[in-house]
Amino acid sequence: MFLALSLLVFAALGQSDECRAEKFPDYQPVAGWPQLPPKVELGPVSAVATDAKDQVYVVHRGPKPVLVFDRTGKFLRSWGDDHIKTAHGLRIDPEGNVWLTDVGNHLVMKFDPEGKLLLSLGQKGTAGDKDDQFDRPTDVAITPTGAFYITDGYGNARVMKFDRTGKLLKQFGTKGKGDGEFNLPHAICLDAKGRMYVGDRENNRVQVFDAEGRFLEQWKESGAPYGLFLAGEKLFVADGRSGVVRVLGPDGKPLGRWGGKGTAAGQFQMPHMLCVDSRGDVYVAEVTNKRIQKFTAAKE
Repeated sequence: MFLALSLLVFAALGQSDECRAEKFPDYQPVAGWPQLPPKVELGPVSAVATDAKDQVYVVHRGPKPVLVFDRTGKFLRSWGDDHIKTAHGLRIDPEGNVWLTDVGNHLVMKFDPEGKLLLSLGQKGTAGDKDDQFDRPTDVAITPTGAFYITDGYGNARVMKFDRTGKLLKQFGTKGKGDGEFNLPHAICLDAKGRMYVGDRENNRVQVFDAEGRFLEQWKESGAPYGLFLAGEKLFVADGRSGVVRVLGPDGKPLGRWGGKGTAAGQFQMPHMLCVDSRGDVYVAEVTNKRIQKFTAAKE
């Protein structure tokens, strides 16, 4: 299986001169990860995030929607039944709080690591475009000071910025294909300089903005960017349409990719969101395959 995956990765990289294969790691799936608790069956897995201890938070669309594992895959705890209807995005802020977007209830929620609700934004069960409403919000990005951005993606095609208390500071974006316009802003992350990277899913691009929402550039090598995660200067992209994970450099140029459509280990069916832990291991949430896969770079 590992050999077959290695050949798949090599073929995917070698068939395109867009990839700098010689510098790209050979990511291998970790067999048997994670160990699910008894009587828990994963529904569509929409997102994954790791905290400062490399504990892995997985959110899926089923009972016990938030599952927490250690990095070896050992189950630690679960929560979320009382608050989450249809999970979508999941992020962890610098203080260890867990942020979730719920496209069923049109809410963005902040929890402590044990699942205590700390903040809820939006009108539960009501979609809208007012300052205190969302229409199926997709993702959250949190700054080191606690301010945060939300991609209000399916219905409103906008990005909203809030202070740490939840007060709206600004918003930008409309439906379209031009610079600063969106056709389903599906994912968002920030770099160390405060620049904003928005996965403009149906426009098949990543748009880059400054912290105030001013358009800087667009990257068209992302495929369909369902999920984004910045690890240093590398942008990991879950291309949900092609069924691959792409990695872009700080100039937006491809460094490599792996995967392909399928159900085998190392393949994907709608990879939705992803993250990278402190050791460089990659976790990919799959909606259609209803699973979470962990990858580690093979040692030379």
